[in-house]
Order: sequence, then structure tokens, then C-alpha cells
Amino acid sequence: MGSGEADRVRGTINGGDLAALIGREIGVSDWVRIDQSKIDQFAACTSDHQFIHVDPEKAAQTPFGGTVAHGFLTLSMLSHLAANIALRLEGAKMGINYGFEKVRFIEPVRAGAAIRGRFSLADAVERKPGQFLLTYDVSVEIKDIERPALQARWLTMQIV
Repeated sequence: MGSGEADRVRGTINGGDLAALIGREIGVSDWVRIDQSKIDQFAACTSDHQFIHVDPEKAAQTPFGGTVAHGFLTLSMLSHLAANIALRLEGAKMGINYGFEKVRFIEPVRAGAAIRGRFSLADAVERKPGQFLLTYDVSVEIKDIERPALQARWLTMQIV
């Protein structure tokens, strides 16, 4: 399935229809800019003030040529990137972040770069009646950069 607007899965779906979507791209998010202000706010929240993230002058002397976002900042953006992409089951009362099976940080996100998420449904299992474990393969792309910022296998639970 391509990443065109017509290929996106939209709206809510019935849990019984999930099997037909396994292996398909669910959608691609809009671009989101990761500016120095976001990086500084994340550093403040996590107490991770490594110079490569928060000191533009010192970071300019590194091979990156400037500051880069924390890998965990990029990872934490998945909830936002998925907000209009992830599947919503009919009658869902809540969705829960269930964790990750794999996360790889591949390319640094330089301050000022834009990122977006590309989501494919890797698996869907009804673990208990009304509890659906959805597994997504996610790639966070960086605008105008060939390699992705990260790739992950993300698990979410929807309760109906």
C-alpha cells in the first residue's frame, strides 16, 4: 500500500476487520518541526543537558555541525505523530501505550528539522474479549534526509 492520501485507513473500524489490515501501511503523519525550543524543553523535563542537545556553539564543533534532538524526544513524538493515523476501533473506551519490542535510533534529528511518522500494522490480536493488542512498525522520517531518524515496533492496546 502506498503513502498517498487515498491509501490511508480512516475512521473507526470493527475489531473483526483488523486481520485484513495486517501488513498494510496505515498512514503517514504530517510533518512536525523539532526546533531548539522543543529540544531545550525536553532537556529540562528529563534533566538531560548534554551539550550536543543544548549548546549550539559547542555542538557546532562536532560532526553534527549543531545541536540534535534527544533520541528519546524523537521517540516520544510518536504519540503525536500517530494521533490522526493510528487505528481506532469501534466502541473503544481507551487506548494504552503498551511498550516497544524494538527501537533503533538511526539518524540524528538536527535542530530545526521536520519529522513525520510512517505507520504499518504488523499484527493485531484480541488478547481478551474487548482487548486488542495492536503492533505497529513505525519509521520516523526526517524531511530531505534519506535515512530515518528511528525505526520501532510499537505496541498499543485498545479497550472496547
